[in-house]
Amino acid sequence: MKNAMLATVLLAATAAQAQDAPKLDPQRLSQDVKILSSDEFEGRGPNTAGEEKTVSFIAKQFEAAGLKPGGDLVKGKRSWFQEVPLGRFEINGPVVLNAHHGKDTIPFAQGEQMAVRAAMNGAKRVDFDKVPLVFVGYGVTAPERKWNDFKGVDLKGKLAVVLINDPDFETGEGEFGGKAMTYYGRWTYKYEEMARQGAVGTIIVHETAPASYGWATVKNSNTNVMYDIVRKDPKKSHAQMEAWIQRDVAADLFKRAGLDFEAAKKQAQTRGFKPMELKGVSLSAHYAVDTQVIKSKNVVGLREGSAAPQETVIYSGHWDHLGVGLPDAKGDKIYNGAIDNGTGIAALIELARAYGKAPAPKRSVVFLAVTAEEKGLLGSEYYAANPLYPLATTAGMINMDALSPWGPARDFTISGSAKLDLLDALIAKFKQVNVSYAPDPHTAAGYFFRSDHFPMAKRGVPAFSIGSGEDWEEGGMAAAKEWKQAYDSNSYHQPSDEWDAKWPFTGMVRDLQVLYSVGRDLAESKSWPNWSSDSEFRTIRDQSAAKRK
Repeated sequence: MKNAMLATVLLAATAAQAQDAPKLDPQRLSQDVKILSSDEFEGRGPNTAGEEKTVSFIAKQFEAAGLKPGGDLVKGKRSWFQEVPLGRFEINGPVVLNAHHGKDTIPFAQGEQMAVRAAMNGAKRVDFDKVPLVFVGYGVTAPERKWNDFKGVDLKGKLAVVLINDPDFETGEGEFGGKAMTYYGRWTYKYEEMARQGAVGTIIVHETAPASYGWATVKNSNTNVMYDIVRKDPKKSHAQMEAWIQRDVAADLFKRAGLDFEAAKKQAQTRGFKPMELKGVSLSAHYAVDTQVIKSKNVVGLREGSAAPQETVIYSGHWDHLGVGLPDAKGDKIYNGAIDNGTGIAALIELARAYGKAPAPKRSVVFLAVTAEEKGLLGSEYYAANPLYPLATTAGMINMDALSPWGPARDFTISGSAKLDLLDALIAKFKQVNVSYAPDPHTAAGYFFRSDHFPMAKRGVPAFSIGSGEDWEEGGMAAAKEWKQAYDSNSYHQPSDEWDAKWPFTGMVRDLQVLYSVGRDLAESKSWPNWSSDSEFRTIRDQSAAKRK
C-alpha cells in the first residue's frame, strides 16, 4: 500500500492518549439482545409498530449512556432520529416480455426466462417495443485500471446486456483481483453504470458461479416488492428496466444474432473488448408499477469531540429485521433477529456506554443505528447520500452486523478483501491481544458490498464490517463451523433466530474492547486513513483531500 505505514503512525502517535480497554458487560449485551429480539418488538420491521418500539429503546439507551442527540435538526436542535423516506415499488398486474428476431416472437415468462424488477426510476409504467440489445461485456468503467467496456457505443435507446462479476473471475488472475470480487462485479454497480450510460435498461446474464447463487435466489429477490431511498433524480441511478436473464436464454439470443456467447464472454475478459450489437434481436416489455413512499428512522447518538468536533468517527449497525412474515412449522410468524442484528445493536449501545463514561475524545464519535438493511442497505445508503456530518471529514466507519454471541476466538475477519489503512490499524490492535486476522474466505460472493459500511465506502470513507472469528478458543474451528452451519440452516432469516440464555457474549466483549481502542485512537488522532492506491474507492476519497488539511 502507498500508505502502508499510516496505521503504524496512527497507533504510535496516539499511544499516550489511547484509553485503556473499557470494562464491558456481557450480561448487559445479553439483556439488550433479549429485549431487542423479544416478540414484543415484532421482528423490528421498518414502518411498523415494532420500529417505534425499537428506535425508542435505542434512543433511550443512548441517552442513558451519556450521548447527545445527533440526528436531524428540528427547530434548531438535534433530535435522536434521522428521518428516512423510502420508496416502495411493486409490479402491478402481468409482466409482458417478448424477444424478437426476424419474424419470430419469443415470449419470456417473469421469473422463468427473465426476472424483472419493479422500475425504481419514478415510472408508473414500463412500455417499450423492439428496443435493440447491445452486449457490453462486464459493463465496467475503471479509469484506475485503464479499463472501459463502452468504447464508442451510445446506449441511449438501447438495452445493455452485461455479465455478472469481474472480467478476471473465470481466469482467477488479472486487473480485478482474480476471484475476489470488486465493486465493478456487483450487480448494483451494473445497474448504476448502465443508468449513467443512458441505457433504456440493463439485462444481467445469470451464471451461478460468478453470481455466487442460483437462479432461485435471483427470481425470489427480483420479482417481489422493491425498496430504495427517495432520490432527488432517480433516473440517474435507475434505468427504466433492471433485469436478469437465464444464461441459456441469453446464449440463444446471441446465436440468433450470429454471435457465440462463450466466445463473446472470452473477448469481454480482455482490455481490448468492444461492445457488440445483437443484430436483428430486440425486446419489448409492458408492465405497470405501483409506487409509494413510506417513512422510517435511523437513530443517531453523538459523543461530541473536545478539540475537533466537526471531524467524526462512526460506529454503526442496523436495527431492522424482517418483521412479521410467513409462519414456520411451529406457527411462529415473528422473525426476531437476535443474531441478525440484535447483536450489532447491543454492541453499539455498549460501546456508547463506554464512550459516555470516558473523557470526551478530540474528534466527535457518532453512533448510528440504521434502518432497512434487509431491504438493501437503505438506511445506511440514505445517511451516506444525506450525511448529517460531512463525509470528507469522517475519518472512518466501523460497522457491526451479526456478531457471535459465544466465547472468544483466536481470529477475526472483515467482510470482503478491501485494503485500507483502517484495517491495518485493526490488525495491529488485535495482535496486541494475540488474535490474528483471517481474510474473508468467500471474497467471490462479494460480502464487502452487502453490509452497511458499503454505502460509505463507495463514497470514499474508509469503512469495514467486523466479522467474528471462526477458530474458537473452546472447540476450535470445528465448533465454530458446526454452530455457523446450524445457524445458517436453521435460524438465519427465520423465526428461530431467537435469544438463547446459554450465550456467554464473552467473545463479543473482547472484540468490542478492540473496536473501542481502534475507534478511540482514531478519534484522538489527526491522521486520515485512506484506501490502498489500487482501490476503486481511493479516487473519490482523494477528491475531497483539501477538506482534510
